[in-house]
Amino acid sequence: MKRTIHSLCLLAASLLIASPLAPALQAAEPVVMGSGAMTFQTVPGWGLRPDGNSPLGATHGGVVVDKSGNIYTSTNQGVFVFSPQGTVVHTYLGDDYKSLHDMEIREEEGEEYIYGARNQNAEGIKFKVKGGDVVLRLPFPQESGLGLKRFSPTAITVAGNGDIYLSDGYASNHIFVFDKTGKYLRHFGTKGNGEKEFNTAHGMTLDTRYTPNRLLICDRNHQPKGRLVHYDLEGNYIEEVVTGLGMPTSVAIQGDYVSVPDLHGRLVILNKSNTIIAVLGNNPDPKKGRSFNVPQNQWVEGVFSGTHGSYWDQDGNLYVQDWNVSGRLMKLVRLPVK
Repeated sequence: MKRTIHSLCLLAASLLIASPLAPALQAAEPVVMGSGAMTFQTVPGWGLRPDGNSPLGATHGGVVVDKSGNIYTSTNQGVFVFSPQGTVVHTYLGDDYKSLHDMEIREEEGEEYIYGARNQNAEGIKFKVKGGDVVLRLPFPQESGLGLKRFSPTAITVAGNGDIYLSDGYASNHIFVFDKTGKYLRHFGTKGNGEKEFNTAHGMTLDTRYTPNRLLICDRNHQPKGRLVHYDLEGNYIEEVVTGLGMPTSVAIQGDYVSVPDLHGRLVILNKSNTIIAVLGNNPDPKKGRSFNVPQNQWVEGVFSGTHGSYWDQDGNLYVQDWNVSGRLMKLVRLPVK
């Protein structure tokens, strides 16, 4: 089903309840945002060190949550793991873990693995959550016969049978499919602004709301405005799901709901019919929405900047990462419906 947003900013302004903009270094009060079943409250200072500074360094990545409730976020220097209370409990640092632009987490035969798309390192990667051992690398598949001059993966997801989908979103806009051992199977998609083309296939996940499952893909720079599209697992176009999203960067699903960060500085939530039911964190300042260079002393509680990654925990809380020079990860606690 196709939906178009004609007044996204107006809707966001009406849904966001926030105090006047103030320097982030001042003591922040929790901010309530959203509506109905998708109402959330921020947790000021969550994930910061005791001195009040972010431990992350620059962020340009994703977020996942393991079955124990720990939160993993990728940064330019590696992957940081937080407890639900916001304390760093583990890190994966070093060349193998730098610059994971997108992540997925899967349990396979009783063990959890993280899959990552590494745009700067021209590969997909799979490593064990326990211990961090790299068990699979997915470089550009020469077997495809494409002879690309550049390979820059931005998104990765995994089907129920173990097939791996890796989007070359910053280069060819092909989506490459591998089996669970890393054997190249096929590719689909091409760059452009046509109905069945991608203009930056930036984010992607397995849409488990449908049987059989589908691929839900962020076509971030599609003109006139960014959109989400559905493809089947063989690579056949199904439909345009929603358009008018600004610059959708990634998608995360819990039950019937989908969270969609928009690089302009907001996050929208869709329901099962792909209707927008909440807008979170809308940034009213066009200079700070879609901006990497918002230092921590200019962060505003409840207002996002370059919104890039998100993920749900088992309780329906959201963790949201900004593309940010200082490294910003936020916890939004889902409030009970009154």
